[in-house]
Amino acid sequence: MRSSTTTDPCSLTAGSAISGLVGNTPLLRVSAPLAPAGRGFWAKLEGFNPGGIKDRPGLHMVERARARGDLRPGGRIIESTSGTLGLGLALAGMVHGHPVTLVTDPGLEPSMTRLLTAYGAQVDVVAEPHPAGGWQQARRDRVQRLRDLHPGSWCPDQYNNPDNVAAYTPLALELAAELGHIDVLVCSVGTGGHSAGVSRVLRRLYPALRVVGVDTTGSTIFGQPARPRLMRGLGSSIYPRNVAYELFSEVHWVAPAEAVWACRRLAVSHYATGGWSVGAVALVAGWLARTSTADTRIVTVFPDGPQRYLGTVYDDDYCAAHGLLGSPPAPEPEVIGSLDEKEVIRWTRCTTVVDPLSRPRAPRNTGAEEVR
Repeated sequence: MRSSTTTDPCSLTAGSAISGLVGNTPLLRVSAPLAPAGRGFWAKLEGFNPGGIKDRPGLHMVERARARGDLRPGGRIIESTSGTLGLGLALAGMVHGHPVTLVTDPGLEPSMTRLLTAYGAQVDVVAEPHPAGGWQQARRDRVQRLRDLHPGSWCPDQYNNPDNVAAYTPLALELAAELGHIDVLVCSVGTGGHSAGVSRVLRRLYPALRVVGVDTTGSTIFGQPARPRLMRGLGSSIYPRNVAYELFSEVHWVAPAEAVWACRRLAVSHYATGGWSVGAVALVAGWLARTSTADTRIVTVFPDGPQRYLGTVYDDDYCAAHGLLGSPPAPEPEVIGSLDEKEVIRWTRCTTVVDPLSRPRAPRNTGAEEVR
């Protein structure tokens, strides 16, 4: 992570100089129009890392695997990704001298494919979704087949790897040092890594901390049925075991049009915005700022910046074609009493959070994961 100490630039290796760009990202106060004047929330701008928030676990998982001997010198890294972790693994491969193969699906933006290739990664695209687990399971199945073809290769398994969670300890400590006290943490949830990693550390520091998870409609993570999903970077069509269900005070689901609205409002008002996850957490954090007491200290994490989404979130033709432009979101979320009370299709809130796999009958994955 970035260090505040002075180092002789001539003493740095190329790898340490590159990895030193990760961490100590800026913190921004966000207020109107997402929250009333005088109210607001703090946003950690992880898009200021070279590739976004997943530079942190990309480097950490590789370094821990190398230390244990799971990843041998020169061994190939093979992983499934919807984009951002791919950047982190490309960075780690560059720093530590590993070839990288990234398995993705047709929903990955062409600009991201070109960028990953430019960084030296091989990009492998699956052609068909898995009939039950969607694109995500299809990608994971391809990873296993590629590993069979490359003896000595290593897969980070970001969905279940505890090193993915541990990678976010520095992020949590940065937030604690910068803010001094935190009442509410708002996190998007995909693999479960950053929500679990940050909340576990902050809950030890602030036992009364409320943790608010933000998912997308059509995601199975919190017990909803799997449906085709437009938003990438949050949500899942499988059940990642890194998700720390026991730490969440509540969960919100956000629909694509609602995330687009928040992204665009952030862009014109704060010059700091990002992709689907950013819009989703900003919408929820703004509502919390409006409905909590004025002295409540709310923080959220913006996982990336806007550049990847110029052809989607910030493209009027794309948004119009997918019905994402029009009225702003409702001022309040719909409320349901249990995670599977009904299928949610708009911004919705539930204050009872349990692991879907702990229930007698968990919803079956019936749809594809992300779609363009």
